[in-house]
Amino acid sequence: MTIRHVVTWKLAAEDSVERAEQAAEVVRRLNALDGVVPQLLAISAGANAAYPETNWDVTLVADFASVEAIEEYQVHPAHEEVAGYIRSVVASRVAVDFEV
Repeated sequence: MTIRHVVTWKLAAEDSVERAEQAAEVVRRLNALDGVVPQLLAISAGANAAYPETNWDVTLVADFASVEAIEEYQVHPAHEEVAGYIRSVVASRVAVDFEV
């Protein structure tokens, strides 16, 4: 069984240029976890490319072998560093974990 972990963030910056820069940095940091966090089977993060007035700003899709692997990922030092940056720029977060 594989668990797909999907997280979407709405960034706090009201200025569209600042928000775009922060989204790009979130994406860069998340994608850099590939090959660093052993629990990650696959990871893909991207910034919103359309309808910025209604869509959220950044989405992460990551695959794990189990819920336990997600929990190990959450406390991995590299993930904690990325999560710290994300918390500093985010207004809202939603997540779904489902079997694929």
